[in-house]
Amino acid sequence: MQEMTEGKIKELLNTKWAGRNLYVKKETGSTNDDAKMAGLNGEAHGTLIVADEQTKGRGRNGRYWHTPKEKNVAMSLLLHPESDPAKAPMLTLVMGLALAQGIEKVCGQKVSIKWPNDIVLDKHKLCGILTEMYLHDGKCDVVIGVGINVNQEEFAPEIADMAGSLFTQTGKEYDRNEVIAQVMNAFEIDYDLFIENENLKLLKNDYEERLINKDKPVKVLDPNGEYQGTALGITDTGELIVEKEDGSRVVINSGEVSVRGLYGYV
Repeated sequence: MQEMTEGKIKELLNTKWAGRNLYVKKETGSTNDDAKMAGLNGEAHGTLIVADEQTKGRGRNGRYWHTPKEKNVAMSLLLHPESDPAKAPMLTLVMGLALAQGIEKVCGQKVSIKWPNDIVLDKHKLCGILTEMYLHDGKCDVVIGVGINVNQEEFAPEIADMAGSLFTQTGKEYDRNEVIAQVMNAFEIDYDLFIENENLKLLKNDYEERLINKDKPVKVLDPNGEYQGTALGITDTGELIVEKEDGSRVVINSGEVSVRGLYGYV
């Protein structure tokens, strides 16, 4: 089992700024909290906090996300975007695309995205993303937290049908240093393309190529009522376009609803 180290990760980085200011911890409560503190302490754009074990990680909607020792990757990236803070939620999709691209480089298999940001290999979720924003000194810091299941061998029975790792889905163990570096390499390229227009226009084709819901029937779990339709793709700002059964089209924001396949997770 390859130990995660600052030196090994940096050897594999091709970036100018993403992950260049790097902290690797044996254990932490939450890498997102650590990255927030790094921002308050004036650490640079692109600072990356990586932990071998995370004991109090958070997922979307306050869900708990545990990273067991020496198996997976828990990391959080600190950004000081110069774009409008209202556009920060799009960075979750930028990271989702970078995760898919980086993991593809490592494992050599096509990786899919379940909108907005679940990374899926062979119908099993490999990654979770949590993006948080903080205002201080009149500026907006963005922290993107990522949990990647790399070498975990088994999952609790209640989630085993939808959760997986690179190991469970391919039968091979992977070097976590390489996973981290390849994701950072992809993210820097994608982020720079995002900043060019402050939207996803230049990334949309790459994102939709991997969109597991595209042209498939989906069930939209809206607080105002569930409905079915077909996912057509995403807008330049990352909303999902769904054609309802009556032919009308709706644009869905990820903060408002959940989307499922008709017969299960995807």
